[in-house]
Amino acid sequence: MSADLICFESACRTRYPITEVIYNCPRCGGLLEVTGPEPSESAAGLKRIWRERRMSNAPLDQSGVWRYREMLPFLPDPADVITLREGNTPLLDAPFAARYGGLQRLTFKHQGFNPTGSFKDNGMTCGATQARRLGMKRVACVSTGNTSASMAAYASAGGLQPIIFIPHGNISYGKLAQALEYGAKTFQVEANFDQILKLVRVLAEELGIYLLNSINPFRIEGQKTILVEMMDQLDWNPPDWIVVPGGNLGNVSAFGKALREMVQLGLISRIPRLAVIQAAGSAPFHEFMQHPSRDSFRPVEHPETLATAIKIGDPVSWPKAWQEVVASSGIVEKVTEQEIADAKAAVGLCGIGCEPASAATLAGIRKLTGAGAIEGTSNVVAVLTGNVLKDPDYIYKYHTGQLTGPEGTPLLGAFGNQPIVVCNDPQKIATMLV
Repeated sequence: MSADLICFESACRTRYPITEVIYNCPRCGGLLEVTGPEPSESAAGLKRIWRERRMSNAPLDQSGVWRYREMLPFLPDPADVITLREGNTPLLDAPFAARYGGLQRLTFKHQGFNPTGSFKDNGMTCGATQARRLGMKRVACVSTGNTSASMAAYASAGGLQPIIFIPHGNISYGKLAQALEYGAKTFQVEANFDQILKLVRVLAEELGIYLLNSINPFRIEGQKTILVEMMDQLDWNPPDWIVVPGGNLGNVSAFGKALREMVQLGLISRIPRLAVIQAAGSAPFHEFMQHPSRDSFRPVEHPETLATAIKIGDPVSWPKAWQEVVASSGIVEKVTEQEIADAKAAVGLCGIGCEPASAATLAGIRKLTGAGAIEGTSNVVAVLTGNVLKDPDYIYKYHTGQLTGPEGTPLLGAFGNQPIVVCNDPQKIATMLV
């Protein structure tokens, strides 16, 4: 059996060739996913092959995505692969954050160590590679930051033209600077993320531009490898919980798919529970999961949060995310701007930096342990999605008492670290250091 695109909807399941440029099922409008034959190697054989590739200097083996290419059923000609040696992100112990979150131990899987500083690179290497495989010349995305940075880098590395659409005035300059540096043609549209995505889908179809938002199923396949690498690093011993921020919900969709496939292949013995954390002002999935049904999902028309990476009111991947949360007996929680801000500073006190959206994980863990939903003795891995320098203005304002929420409410830093202005006098400075 060859690799195909297949409709995610159980009542449809129509198959399409992977060479078709489609993002939804033409028959029913459902989301698409990539399917293909299982690897021919045994679980033990796969584990051995993947460990051996760590010692290889071949570009595909040095990638933390393509190293696990047996999990990617659409493997193209290696000449088409666009890689910046993505993945290879560490697991980091975080004792202070564990105590803050009510846990005995907490481990962070830090995707901010990727080439452009976020988890998007894991999916973008696959999406951009598929674009080149299809003979596309231009690629586009709508982004609040990380996607634009990643797509611009991978498109330029692969000789494609990146075109980016962003909400005007609603993006971190740390992220926008990356897109500009990597040569993207950038349009700042006076609309929110969800409105712009509808606009760009029309333009992409009319102009023959390949769309690389998370609705692209090849992006989801690449993001699966975050979990494969995590399990490899854990010697294939699954944690009790995996906690992830929830924006467009591509990660939880990819993570759940990866876990199910790894159990099926005998790579792991069980599926960890998934916890998805959303910002309170952009939490349509949380509201939906209170009383879920096929017709009860309601987008947030005007999403609000300073954690711009998860500032999405109409996440396209919610049907997939729903399936994966239920399959893992997982949970969805929401946290306030204050909770995110303090959790971010708590992560920093471990010597680990992250962007605001990443810190939603720790904020959610603190809330869930407080409510008894996660036990303090649980083995928990939280995913940090982006680098600390993705939003430096946020950090400075938090520590200097200038950070305000979307409604203008001051966010008082529990861990504020105000810089001190001093005169050029060693004696006076010495007395302040005693």
